[in-house]
Amino acid sequence: MKYFVANFKIECEAELMQPARELLSAAACEAGFEAFEDTDDGLLGYVQRPLYNKETLDDAIADYMPEGATVAYDIAEVPDQDWNQGWEDEGFEPIGVGDHLIIYDAKHTDMNMFAGNDGVMRIFIEARNAFGTGTHQTTRMILRRLLGMNLNGKKVLDCGCGTGILGIVASRLGADRVLGYDIDEWSSENAKHNASINGVGNLDVMLGDASVLDGVDEKFDVVIANINRNILINDMPAFKRHMKKDGCLILSGFYESDVPMLEKAAMDNAMSLKNAVTDEEWACALFEAN
Repeated sequence: MKYFVANFKIECEAELMQPARELLSAAACEAGFEAFEDTDDGLLGYVQRPLYNKETLDDAIADYMPEGATVAYDIAEVPDQDWNQGWEDEGFEPIGVGDHLIIYDAKHTDMNMFAGNDGVMRIFIEARNAFGTGTHQTTRMILRRLLGMNLNGKKVLDCGCGTGILGIVASRLGADRVLGYDIDEWSSENAKHNASINGVGNLDVMLGDASVLDGVDEKFDVVIANINRNILINDMPAFKRHMKKDGCLILSGFYESDVPMLEKAAMDNAMSLKNAVTDEEWACALFEAN
């Protein structure tokens, strides 16, 4: 996975440094950054190279930084590597979502132990540098929504599919056709692999951002996207173009305070907010076509 690292240097009074770090990391998260390290005079922030946009980052910093604090930064490439290797080697504990879904770490679980049908859906995920095991609130909120829907015979589009977990669960819930895409090659290959080990044969995965949908003619009953706020807003027209007239859009990857911005973007694309749920500070919103 290819990343840039930003070396953020904060100038402020000593007592402002930690609050400034926290606000800066929140701003950078909105611009697509996903990992941070404290330094003596600021932060190191990591962002996938295709997601870096200087203008977006500068605007977010201007919105967030407190009076009396200024930020300067430089950007450098970091070597292509598997950032999650240590976490992947250690594995994750089984994750329950509701009463009828459990997600297991495929690398550290004997899948043959769970033969038979006891009414519990078991999904096995082998995560390789891809977001989506169910450990994060945003993934769990979308999974809970899917579990409460009738997906029999439906077509589902998973935007930014990561490990493929959302599309895999949709398929297991009866979806007739699932299409996913992800901008990261490792993620797209990982999603295909996870579909295979879960016996899911109707999940196709494309490599790229929302522009890959330009070559897709079909429309979907359910569109899912668990990505950061700015990308969701930017890609909203593409989501809408690929929804059926009575389709729905499930979005997460943003904070509760961001819901009004997502609602406005949806309204601009002839969709309305049906409801939003939260888990700690994170939100998951359901939109319907008007």
